Amino acid sequence: MSKRIEDVRKSFENSPFFTHIGFEIVEFEEGNTRLKLPITSELLNANDSLHGGVHATMLDLSLGMAVRSVTKTRCTTISLNVNYLSPSTEGVVFATGRILKQGYRMVVAEAEMVDEAGNMLAKGIGTYKLIRD
Repeated sequence: MSKRIEDVRKSFENSPFFTHIGFEIVEFEEGNTRLKLPITSELLNANDSLHGGVHATMLDLSLGMAVRSVTKTRCTTISLNVNYLSPSTEGVVFATGRILKQGYRMVVAEAEMVDEAGNMLAKGIGTYKLIRD
């Protein structure tokens, strides 16, 4: 891993919100990122399943990680669409993202969230604005 991509990875890992929720980066290479989250009681909703906001957050982070792993520049979410496919109540969940279309200022990417058995929990698609310094 180059120094530059390692800096991008650390920017996620050093985020107070990232650590507060309990995310862990499993893979972080150019165009290949994987995020992990153990389900804790604090992340459950009134139905005792993983809160939809956690799904959206994890997908958004996975998308941003995919974008930044390739572009090496900061980005901001313009839109995020989440399809909730199946609930989860315990164990560990994973999310991966990939770029669908990259332009100079905008990137469209998709992410999938699965449980330990590989069951699809949610799918997201997002549009990201690249912040060029």
